[in-house]
Amino acid sequence: MLAWWGFTLTFGGLRLLTWLIHVDAGGVGNVSAGGVHIHHYVWGILILLVVGACGLVERSPRWHTWLGLAYGIGAALVIDETANLIDLKDVYWQHAGGISIAVALIIIGLAGSLLAFTHRDQPTASRVR
Repeated sequence: MLAWWGFTLTFGGLRLLTWLIHVDAGGVGNVSAGGVHIHHYVWGILILLVVGACGLVERSPRWHTWLGLAYGIGAALVIDETANLIDLKDVYWQHAGGISIAVALIIIGLAGSLLAFTHRDQPTASRVR
């Protein structure tokens, strides 16, 4: 559930942030290193690598809960730039950039539906005898 929430909220936040950058609002700008724009899918890939490594070594249910949230955030950072990864060029604000939105909305809808249809109440200590 936290992975879905992390994905959904991060995707929405990214769309707002990138729009603010696009319209040059309030000094919000791109992240660059040495004059090269660092796309947010790079940060998503790094987060997914860390989540994967932690998932291999950490077995605690508490850690897995937080790793699920981090996974959703990392996945949103990558999926939001699907069109850039497919075309291997910056098409974020072009017509082809709509592919990223479509893919993200499909994932949000399918994952949300799957969670809604498969969610069962977990027994609490008071109900278990």
